[in-house]
Amino acid sequence: MNRRHFIHCVNQVFAFGVCYSASAADMERPSQSEQEAMRFGIEGFLREHRIQGISIAYGREGSLAFEQAYGFADADKKEAMTPEHRFRIASIAKPITATAVMMCFEKNQLSLDDKVFGPQGILGEDYGRNLPESVLAITVDHFLTHTSGGWPNDKDDPMFKHPKMNHNELILWTLNNQKQMHPAGTRYAYSNFGYCVLGRVLEKLENQPYQMLTAQHLLSKCGITTMKIGGNTLEDRQSREVVYLTEIQGEAYEMNVKRMDSHGGWISTAADVVRFASQLPKLLNAKSISTMTTAGKSEGYARGWCINKARHWWHSGGMPGTSTIMVHTANGISWAGLLNGHTQASVGALDKLMWDVGREVKAWRL
Repeated sequence: MNRRHFIHCVNQVFAFGVCYSASAADMERPSQSEQEAMRFGIEGFLREHRIQGISIAYGREGSLAFEQAYGFADADKKEAMTPEHRFRIASIAKPITATAVMMCFEKNQLSLDDKVFGPQGILGEDYGRNLPESVLAITVDHFLTHTSGGWPNDKDDPMFKHPKMNHNELILWTLNNQKQMHPAGTRYAYSNFGYCVLGRVLEKLENQPYQMLTAQHLLSKCGITTMKIGGNTLEDRQSREVVYLTEIQGEAYEMNVKRMDSHGGWISTAADVVRFASQLPKLLNAKSISTMTTAGKSEGYARGWCINKARHWWHSGGMPGTSTIMVHTANGISWAGLLNGHTQASVGALDKLMWDVGREVKAWRL
């Protein structure tokens, strides 16, 4: 082991809790028989869940060991799925936004304890001069850790109301019409609204639209080119974007996906999701990565990432017509699975599928 590799391993121990000696280029590609076993499991999954298609990718440190697509990109089975197809990745947007926030933290543009609203907050009085003290108490970290005290992802989730409102209009309406249920910092409740506000925090700090600043400062450093904020309607479907099949016809195209930007609005290939998940050390130092992946009020959620004691990090996503999973394992392997369908069980089943499929490749030791 030379000095350069030793230093790399030390950095990996601090950042990830492990040191893996194989480089990304050394991650073995599945054999033909292993690929056939992977295909068998995936095609059975698609039949069982009545979903048209899936795209998957596995890799390490920005390099891909395997990417493949199965099934169809549309409900009419006229367009075969390919690895180049893009999907709405839903809440996988949250780790992207959290990473962008931590990059601002490293540049001393903000502190995690900074207030968000009010005269002392990053957003100032953009959303009102007479906000309740409980709202003025919310910090950046409260939104990162889903502990703002309000606006959970339930039947009253503001992000799925008033689709004609823009970001600013919806935030104003929400703060004036939906009260916090608990003091900030006291309870965990998963909040799309909180990550919507974090998108506006980033825009205030960088003086750029969210999509532009994220592409420029974050995605470009990982060699990511396919990620864009998706459109709302079928007519807004972008090049190589799948068609989303739902039980209720057209349900996938009745949401304001563009407004979901920082909490759920991106579209991407599976490969580019892996490029992001596997290259956090290109974006953040080891201390920031540790902070981002350390539990808050919830033992299973840190700052934009789900976590467990095995030191795996991940995030899933789901909305009408879309189920997604992104995983970064403790041994440095990352993967993504993207479906153009959604059922009550599909997100959890997709997570299990990706582990099972990955374990078909014995050299990966999952």
